[in-house]
Amino acid sequence: MIPELRSRFNANFTPELYGRFLARLDERCGTHVNFRNCETPCFFSRELLDRTAQAGADLVHQLVGNAAYLAVADAQIPPEFRVPGVDSHPLFVQADFGLVKDAEGAYQPRLVEIQGFPSLYAYQVELAKTYCDIYGMEHDYTLDGSSDATYFKLLGDTLLNGHAPENVVLLEIDPWEQKTLADFLLTQRHCGIPFVNIRDVRKRGKRLYYQAEGREIPIHRIYNRVIVDELVRKQVPIAFDFRDELDVEWAGHPDWFFRISKFSLPYLKHPSVPRSQFLSEFNELPAAPEQLVLKPLFSFAGLGVIVGPTMEEIAAVPTEQRGAYLLQERVRFEPVIETPHGATNAEIRIMYIWRDRLKAVTTIIRMGRGKMMGVDHNRDLEWVGASAGFSI
Repeated sequence: MIPELRSRFNANFTPELYGRFLARLDERCGTHVNFRNCETPCFFSRELLDRTAQAGADLVHQLVGNAAYLAVADAQIPPEFRVPGVDSHPLFVQADFGLVKDAEGAYQPRLVEIQGFPSLYAYQVELAKTYCDIYGMEHDYTLDGSSDATYFKLLGDTLLNGHAPENVVLLEIDPWEQKTLADFLLTQRHCGIPFVNIRDVRKRGKRLYYQAEGREIPIHRIYNRVIVDELVRKQVPIAFDFRDELDVEWAGHPDWFFRISKFSLPYLKHPSVPRSQFLSEFNELPAAPEQLVLKPLFSFAGLGVIVGPTMEEIAAVPTEQRGAYLLQERVRFEPVIETPHGATNAEIRIMYIWRDRLKAVTTIIRMGRGKMMGVDHNRDLEWVGASAGFSI
């Protein structure tokens, strides 16, 4: 979006540089990155990113400060996944925005989704560093101008909370098979904590344990990356019950996955939020569904989302399940990144860490030219996919 930087990058780009970028990224991560990373980073004005980050922070505070909303959201948590000891605020939050032009021609953020769940906090900084190394650039990729050392100290302190690294685990389902494996490996490298398959966790009394190098090690704190939807779909057997009163801390309490989610959208009042309504609240199906997005409330990574659904697709949702679906106004985002394949949309994910205060730390950018922006939805195109945001 910074025209001179965009033009310079495009003019100097070569497929050979992109190949070196991908090879260096795999080398940094210690594994092949199993999703598409875009040929280019994105250049944004600091003012726009700051404004977008502030919009996301306003939305988070609006939800966390609303006891009536939290009571309604808590009722949506499946009883078998209601975890004791929820804290007063989420530790990790992401807010995704697209960009539109207002009447004066200025870019304004519009919310796509918001989620009280961790994202690629370790991977994203390494991705940005790799763009800088290969393409010979020096730009800020954290939202507060932090050095890499300062950023990873914040992340490490947040995850460890004073515990020894071996007693803090990143918990996931079959982590070696997840496309986010690179983030797990980098989290382990920078923060010292192992990643553990939830299938391998054992319980004795109120304590959880995992095995490593022939030892049984107690788990004092969990960096939770387990998606309930996946746990249910795969029918993963586990040795503990989420409802158990466990002697364990959560680095990201699981209840916030439900408390701040697509379910939150109809309750938000903000210029950045498109109109949203639960499907169950429609007495008649909408006359122009192509102007809407149909979303299941608690799926992840775009699973089950239909952009511009047909009347038949909306009607196919069983009556008893309609409370678990959302119809949201479809916002036509401005394609803001000029590429050799034409103007491309950029979705900006603002990533927050909340320790003593809610802090915007960095961004994830998703570039795409299709209906949806996730990396799974643009895999057969070029100059799309995961990217990093540089502020100027």
